[in-house]
Amino acid sequence: MRLALLSFPSFYAWVLTGVVAALVGCGHIPGRPGPGPEVSRPEAVLDFATLYKANCAACHGEDGRGGAAIALANPVYLAIAGEDNLREITAKGVSGKLMPPFAKSAGAMLTDQQVEVLAHGMMGKWSKPNLLAGLSIPQYKPTLAGDSARGQQAFGIYCARCHGVAGEGTTRDAKNGTGKVGSIVNGSYLALISDQGLRSIVIAGLPDEGMPDWRTDAAQPMTDQQITDVIAWLASKRTSNPGQPYPTGQ
Repeated sequence: MRLALLSFPSFYAWVLTGVVAALVGCGHIPGRPGPGPEVSRPEAVLDFATLYKANCAACHGEDGRGGAAIALANPVYLAIAGEDNLREITAKGVSGKLMPPFAKSAGAMLTDQQVEVLAHGMMGKWSKPNLLAGLSIPQYKPTLAGDSARGQQAFGIYCARCHGVAGEGTTRDAKNGTGKVGSIVNGSYLALISDQGLRSIVIAGLPDEGMPDWRTDAAQPMTDQQITDVIAWLASKRTSNPGQPYPTGQ
């Protein structure tokens, strides 16, 4: 039996056609996933919304409020703190408290540029320029020495109506809404929050919870010295072993 022989050029063309067909066919195998979207490297993400959702929303709330931590969508807080302090806190965190650092320089994951995007984005999204223009505003960080005895007196004037004379909480009156205001001298609470955290709340208030800022409901706003003194009094309520003696179970 004679076998038909292909000329060398014809054989080469046949083989090449087969290889091309095989390669094209492999890309269309049923069930094989197609090419997915390109995924950016973590350090290349510079979108504020993406960075905020991944790093901040769990504690500070999806839209800067409603979380366990201080509301960032509070224009008074942003006006007092300023972008530089936001950048520093985001980068370095608060040592020994619940706010962790986020910058690579502090052992975390975000680049300096990403930290800058977060701080700048918070100001751009939630601040109100000139909100406190013309007012005598307290310093974000204390510059005066605090006195706990004076602080107790100031607390009685500005805070006791809602928080109780001793800071152990009370039931709100009709003007402020119903419900109990919890203790702010609770040892476990004070162990979790820094003096600066307390100061930020006293100055900026908690608008979502009905707590006014340092201008308060009183005839005169709190002075910087009175704020510093109140924080000194609250800090004096910290204990070395918060939460003890532990409650006994049945």
